[in-house]
Amino acid sequence: MKAGNKTTGARLRIVLETDVAIGPGKADILAGIRETGSIAAAGRRMGMSYKRAWSLVEEMNAFFTEPMVETSRGGNARGGATLTPMGEKVLDSYRHMEDLTDQAIAGEMKSLKRSLADMAKRK
Repeated sequence: MKAGNKTTGARLRIVLETDVAIGPGKADILAGIRETGSIAAAGRRMGMSYKRAWSLVEEMNAFFTEPMVETSRGGNARGGATLTPMGEKVLDSYRHMEDLTDQAIAGEMKSLKRSLADMAKRK
């Protein structure tokens, strides 16, 4: 299960420069576009408006030397969106960093979880 779908665990945010970051939301939008071929559908899956999803895509496209998402206009064949090679590279790199983070903190997470009170007793 990818980080965007977890309810527990670390949430990784990579700050590349001031005001330039990639985190779970942007990674999940990219993954949604990869899977659905649509910015709107990717946003809907996350409970996000099309305007917000499009804003994140525009922001990410401006971050790098090449766009991360390529769009095609609508019409009879309907529009769509695909990840560019740069988008694939960034998403894959981010997911790899998530995996490395999970591995690095696994022992500490296990220790902290053992310290939690029994959920049944709290209700």
